[in-house]
Amino acid sequence: MATDIEETNSSDTPKEIEEQEVNFQYHLYLPFFITIYFGSFLIPSIVYMLYFLLIFQPLVLENPNFISLFTELNSLLALLLFPLVMIISYILHLVFIGITTRLFWRFTERMCPTKDGIILRSVPSDTLNYYHLRSFMIKYGKYAFTKGMFPWMANWFYNFVGSNKIGKGTTIEEEIVGDKYIDVGDNCYIGVNSALSSHVVEGIFGRIPYFEIKIHDNVTCAGFNIVGPGCDMGDNSYLLPMAATNKYNTTKGSHYYFGLPLRKIFTKKIMNYLKLSPEDLQRDKELRIKQQEKKDIMKKK
Repeated sequence: MATDIEETNSSDTPKEIEEQEVNFQYHLYLPFFITIYFGSFLIPSIVYMLYFLLIFQPLVLENPNFISLFTELNSLLALLLFPLVMIISYILHLVFIGITTRLFWRFTERMCPTKDGIILRSVPSDTLNYYHLRSFMIKYGKYAFTKGMFPWMANWFYNFVGSNKIGKGTTIEEEIVGDKYIDVGDNCYIGVNSALSSHVVEGIFGRIPYFEIKIHDNVTCAGFNIVGPGCDMGDNSYLLPMAATNKYNTTKGSHYYFGLPLRKIFTKKIMNYLKLSPEDLQRDKELRIKQQEKKDIMKKK
């Protein structure tokens, strides 16, 4: 079946990384984690405890008259503001996770910038060391945001730290990996349990191909999709559930893709699979044209 997907031979490495003899700096892992974890709680805890000890406790907990909690303005405000103070403290906690992680992330990028290449696990190197260090320190923030009360703030976290680039209007559901070296455009949807993996380990002590994933505008991963290192998904690509790429796949976009490895599904199969009529396809085409015209106007501005 003819497709519009191109793949680079994985045996032909686009860029090799120079090997530098250094030791793994495991002594950095614990200080980094402790600083990110406890540093993110410091200011929010102070805000919360000041409110609790100076306002909530004397006006609410130590108020001898239960009725006055609802009749006295100060006590009533202290009671009503308590949930808001807790939410503000929680948001401050998330913000400081981003700030502390960003500081360490920028430090590691200055020491050894992230770049495309093959990382050899059998040979100690700066690249291997900082690859593992960055993978470790991004995890706490990733799960604090995605498993927390405001998972939509994860996009801000990745953009602020600098581990990923995520465009406006993009929704990323809970996914596997997808926490570093990924460039996602505007108005994309990454479905649940998808895996955007800019790295893959080849064998227990094998190589680690580490290449940026580029996902352009209006791309949809319906769910349970895998996008491998070095892949470039063109505008308006639509991956059906469980479609997956190899390494270094490139799609031209404006098509539906399915299978493993993914390949373009032709119009007739689209209609049968999604139970669409010719009128539905025509409406979809007109909508895409309007979106492109709007996009061109915005670029001119």
